[in-house]
Amino acid sequence: MALTESVPTAPSPGHEGILRRQAQRESAARTYARSLPIVPVRARGLTIEGADGRRYLDCLSGAGTLALGHNHPVVLEAVRAVLDSGAPLHVLDLATPVKDAFVTELFASLPAGLAENARIQFCGPAGTDAVEAALTLVRTATGRDGLMAFSGAYHGMTTGALAASGGARHTAVTRLPYPYDYRCPFGTGGARGAELAARWTESLLDDPKSGVPDPAGLIVEPVQGEGGVIPAPDAWLRRMREITAARSIPLIVDEVQTGVGRTGAFWAVEHSGIVPDVLVLSKAIGGSLPLAVIVYREELDTWPPGAHAGTFRGNQLAMAAGRATLAHVREAGLDRHAAALGARMLARLQALAAVHPCIGDVRGRGLMLGVELVDPEAEAGPAGDLPADPGLAAAVQRACLDRGLIVELGGRHQSVVRLLPPLTLTDEQAEAILDRLADALEGVREAPPGSGRGATGTP
Repeated sequence: MALTESVPTAPSPGHEGILRRQAQRESAARTYARSLPIVPVRARGLTIEGADGRRYLDCLSGAGTLALGHNHPVVLEAVRAVLDSGAPLHVLDLATPVKDAFVTELFASLPAGLAENARIQFCGPAGTDAVEAALTLVRTATGRDGLMAFSGAYHGMTTGALAASGGARHTAVTRLPYPYDYRCPFGTGGARGAELAARWTESLLDDPKSGVPDPAGLIVEPVQGEGGVIPAPDAWLRRMREITAARSIPLIVDEVQTGVGRTGAFWAVEHSGIVPDVLVLSKAIGGSLPLAVIVYREELDTWPPGAHAGTFRGNQLAMAAGRATLAHVREAGLDRHAAALGARMLARLQALAAVHPCIGDVRGRGLMLGVELVDPEAEAGPAGDLPADPGLAAAVQRACLDRGLIVELGGRHQSVVRLLPPLTLTDEQAEAILDRLADALEGVREAPPGSGRGATGTP
């Protein structure tokens, strides 16, 4: 499929009807369908073809699930092999050759300090369930109930995972500051801001009058995705590891979105060299199919049988697809490819920021990139940061879709344009993505007043 080809066929006569019926029948809680009113019918690699006859470059990738893009041959071959073998597709948590092969490949990829004495728990098929399992695990192992998490975090939508996320309400989880250069909570940014964040954490734990009891665990994302594509400084993550280890607090690292090469290392914790006590994994580990696990130090394995279970924790097709994906990323060096190509894309985005005052910050790691859009005419904050412009971000997202580019929004005010392309991305495809984003920014900037730039997305 040519990258520049956007209308290769006539729209399907059912396109509008499908969208209309979706709006009539699906929940008001639906999300992506509101801002991305398309009907995918075919997909391969980076490209989706919609029922409207248009082709789109997909920089959402199932919110990071599609490490190899859509319908990669190694994934399809692995799934067909299981289907053709007559193997059972649903076995709860029984041992199977497919599961054994998946676990073997996964353990071979883990940081050495964790792999040498690891245990794995298969959870329900979503990342949020793996977070719940991690919380149950550390609470059982420590006998404590409290939890420490970070502002801006996103860990899922079930009760415990949501309580640890940044948008939580009425929760007893202790919230800690996460280093965020552009909007530093201490107004300093850089290494100084990260050091103050670490000191704040130490103070809460060591001050007998802080009102914060020793927690069962501390959970952190090495790059906050939904929070706005904010990479944690490596030195700060090492401090978090030192602080928790010194106080016998299990460190839980949520790599649901950052894992399997996304950030330019196989696991994002490898950038800092830390070894967590619990690693939470989902999305890419299933090779595009639902799968979620936690991997943890065997010393924590004190919970009884059935302490965390789930009917659909034995998805054989997902394990086969996941093993094939893990092996392909490793053998093809796609983590290193993501690091190199991501650095080039980041440099071009920074050049774009130099000519667009509405870009407040550009950041990311590997092929997990974010562009924070701001109001350049507003008054800057004490650290020079400008107010977020969610209306502009929504307009840019729509303009991208008009140009055949699918992007996601995130961040504190939904003002960060996020790029999550597959790790198989080529240089040519990367240039096409950035060209379309640049053209969308230019088009929105030139839009006349009252053109609907800040309107909400399609219902």
